[in-house]
Amino acid sequence: MATLLHIDSSVFHGEASSSRSVTAAFRKTWEERHPEGAVIYRDLAANPVPHITADAWSAGYAAPTEHTPEQSAAFAARVKLIEELEQADAVLIGAPMYNFSIPSTLKAWLDSVLLLGRTAGETPSAQGAPVVVVASRGGSYAPGTPREGYEFVQNYLEAVLTGTLGLDLDFIVPELTMAPRNPAMSELVPLYEASRKRAFEDAITKAKELVERLAA
Repeated sequence: MATLLHIDSSVFHGEASSSRSVTAAFRKTWEERHPEGAVIYRDLAANPVPHITADAWSAGYAAPTEHTPEQSAAFAARVKLIEELEQADAVLIGAPMYNFSIPSTLKAWLDSVLLLGRTAGETPSAQGAPVVVVASRGGSYAPGTPREGYEFVQNYLEAVLTGTLGLDLDFIVPELTMAPRNPAMSELVPLYEASRKRAFEDAITKAKELVERLAA
């Protein structure tokens, strides 16, 4: 039985959120193909992870017997998140672009689960686990576009998820999501629609592939 860790971070819900819509399609396919599996779900917009504090940070580099009561409580919250990541056979993350970067709630989650000597370092504890990130954005930041240099979502997540946590990273990128809402982008609506269609197709395909991979 495989476990999927599903994380959403969009402040919008339902169809109003491109990232949530695509992660929902992925999860639906996952559950249909793997009904006996388990899903750990975290909605970081509805239930934000506390931002890292001095107690939560410093406790990670001190022996438990040396923890203050404040460090013990803060570190226990981090350990719960770390254990969810370690227990997952696959990870699904909705990461919309806000002001050229990821939501602060997702950054807070990453700050909590990244622990040198456990999830990070020479032998990361979740190393090799596949992670699919739905990186939606209102415009296009693809190579060759005017705003290529403002893309800090995929670059950052690749550095953290792959370079530090050792996960096997794959992206789904629904772009131009503001085109239907912004009159100045009206000519880009066909490109948005094609990108949206491709994102849903990728979500279904990648979910099927992951189920097959983990069952092998």
